[in-house]
Amino acid sequence: MEPLLKQSRSLCPFLKKTAPSTLRSLSTSSSPSAGGGTMSNLQVVARRCPVMSKALAVQSVRHSSSAAFGKCATGISHIQKRNLVVPSKAVKFNAGQPAHAQAADLEDIHRKIGVYDAGNPEKPFCPHGQAALHAAKLAGKLTPPNGTRTTRPTKVFSKSTECTAKFDYEAFYQNEIDKKHKDKSYRYFNNINRLAKDFPQAHLDTLDKLVTSWCSNDYLGMGRNAEVLKAMHETLDMYGAGAGGTRNISGHNKHAIELEASLAKLHSKEAALVFSSCFVANDATLATMGSKMPDCVFLSDSLNHSSMIQGIRHSGAKKMVFKHNDLEDLEAKLASLPLHVPKIIAFESVYSMCGSIGPIEEICDLAEKYGALTFLDEVHAVGMYGPHGAGVAEHLDWEAHAAGRPKGTIMDRIDIITGTLGKAYGCVGGYIAGSARFVDTIRSLAPGFIFTTSLPPATMAGATAAIEYQYAFDGDRKLQQEHVAIVKKNLEQRGFPVIPNPSHIVPVLVGSAELARKASDMLLEDHGIYVQAINYPTVPKGQERLRITPTPGHTEKFRKQLYSALEDVWTTLGLKRTADWELEGGLCGVGEKDAPKVEPIWTAEQLQGTVAPLKIAEQPAMKAGRSSVTVDPIMEKEVGYSAGIVA
Repeated sequence: MEPLLKQSRSLCPFLKKTAPSTLRSLSTSSSPSAGGGTMSNLQVVARRCPVMSKALAVQSVRHSSSAAFGKCATGISHIQKRNLVVPSKAVKFNAGQPAHAQAADLEDIHRKIGVYDAGNPEKPFCPHGQAALHAAKLAGKLTPPNGTRTTRPTKVFSKSTECTAKFDYEAFYQNEIDKKHKDKSYRYFNNINRLAKDFPQAHLDTLDKLVTSWCSNDYLGMGRNAEVLKAMHETLDMYGAGAGGTRNISGHNKHAIELEASLAKLHSKEAALVFSSCFVANDATLATMGSKMPDCVFLSDSLNHSSMIQGIRHSGAKKMVFKHNDLEDLEAKLASLPLHVPKIIAFESVYSMCGSIGPIEEICDLAEKYGALTFLDEVHAVGMYGPHGAGVAEHLDWEAHAAGRPKGTIMDRIDIITGTLGKAYGCVGGYIAGSARFVDTIRSLAPGFIFTTSLPPATMAGATAAIEYQYAFDGDRKLQQEHVAIVKKNLEQRGFPVIPNPSHIVPVLVGSAELARKASDMLLEDHGIYVQAINYPTVPKGQERLRITPTPGHTEKFRKQLYSALEDVWTTLGLKRTADWELEGGLCGVGEKDAPKVEPIWTAEQLQGTVAPLKIAEQPAMKAGRSSVTVDPIMEKEVGYSAGIVA
C-alpha cells in the first residue's frame, strides 16, 4: 500500500500538496449531492480533477447499469440489443479485456493532451495540475473544523480561472435562431384569416387582400358548416365562453359527456376521452402507458408524428423503431421480444406529409401473433374515410360498417384509436377511444388530462355537431375525393412532381428548403394562393415540398388558378419536374423506375351515390331542437360530382 501511495503522490499534484490529515478529514465529512443524498468531501474535490472525475463517472454508471440489468434480467433478457433504443440518459460502455493500472509519465501526458495556456500559447500546461490548484482551494473550504458537516460552495471553477459571469440567455436564443436561418429551415408565419362565407378564400392583414388557401387541414370546410356554427352560437349564448377549469374541478358538463358518447359510437368502442388537442392526447396516453406498464416496449413507425415520439420519450420506456410501413422489419423486432413483455405498436393510418397509408390489417395480425397492443393515430383520416367518417380502419370494411356490423372488423381489432377535432371536423381538440377500462385508466393517471383546462362548452358542442353531421352524410368527403383526383391528375399531366400516394394529400416535391420557401412566397405575393412550404424537421432535409390539400370548396375556377400559378413559379425558379427527378434516379416515389402504380383508397363504387342530406335531421343524435339541416351551397352547386367532374 505504501509504494502505491508514494507513486500516486509523485503523479498527482493535489496529493503532493495536501496533508494526510486534510485527506482524512475530507473523506470523513460529507456534502449534499446534486442528485440527492450525500457524498464525501473528498469525492467533491475528486470531481474537479479531469482524471478522477472520469473514473468516478464510469464507476457510477457501471454500478447503476448492473443494478438496472439485474432488475430486468427476468423480463427483456432476450431482446436484441442492436434493435433496442434505450432512454437518452443511458450510457453505453465497451466491455473489453480488463487491464491493470500503470504508472504514467507526466510529460508524456502533457504532450498527448496538447492543451495550451491561454496566456502563453507556446507553453503547454497540465489541466491536471490546474485542477489540483482549484482542488486545493476547494479542499481548504471543505475541510470542516472538528469534523462538522459543511455544504458545497456555489461558485463554479473552470480550468484556468474562477467563472463568475452569468449565463447569457439572449445570446443562446439568438444562436438557435441563427442556426435555423442558416440552414433555411426558419419558419415564417403568414397572416391568413379564413373567411367563413367565402370558403376557401381568406384575407391577409386587411379585408381587401384576398387569397385562396390551398393547404388548410379543415379538409371538408366544417369550420363554416351551418350546423356546426348554429350549435356553437346556441351553446355560447347559454353557457358562456370558457369551461371554468379542469374536468375534475368544474369543466365536466353535458357537452363533454355528449361529445365522448359520439366519439365512442363513431369508432364502435366502449368509451372515449377528450383532450385539448391530439398532440396532448398522444403524448399523455403513450407517456402514461409506457411509464406504468412494467418493462413496456414501444414499436414505433419511423414516420410517426412528433406527438407520438414525444409521448414515447416522456414515458421513459424502451422503444424499437421499425422502417416505415415495413411489416418484415416490424415482425423481426416483435419476434425478438419475449411474449410476456408488454408491447405497444404505435402507427398512423394516413401519414400527412407524404400521404401514405399504414397497413392496418397486417399490423393487427402481427399484434395478435406476438401479444402487442395496437395504437392507431387516425388524425388525418377521421371525417375523411369510411361510410361514417371514422377513418381508414372503418373504410377497409366499408360494407360491414355501412350495414351496422362493426364486430370482428379491422376497426374493432384496434385496441386504441386517437383522433382530432381540429382538422376534418373543423373545430379543436383531440381524443382517444378504446375499452372502458383503458379510457378510465388514462383518465385517472394521465397528468396531461388531469391538469389541463377543459375545452369550452361551445367548442365541444360544435365538435359533436360536426361528428354527427359527417356520421350521417358522406357527400362532403366524396366531393373532396373527386377534387383530389382531379388536381393530382392535372398536376401529373403537366409534369409537376407529385409524390404518389393513395390518400387525399397532394405533396409536390421541391427538394430544397430555400426554394420551397421562395415558391410559397411567390404563390402568395404574385398569385394570391397560399400553400405553406414544408421543411425540416417535419420532413427530412432534401425532401422539402409544397403540401396541397383540395377541399369540397376548390371548384374548377380555383383549380385553374392553381395550375397557372404553379407553371409560373416552376418556370421562374427553375424547379425540377418529374422528368428531372427521373434523370437523377428519383426521390420519394417521384421519377423512380418501375414504381408500382398507386391506386386511391376510395374506389369508384364507393364514390357513387350519397346519403340524402335532409335525412340527417332524422338521426337520433341530430335532434337537439333542429328541424332541418342546411346543405352547403357548394354541394348544391356541384350536385353532379358523383358522376365525375371534368376539370
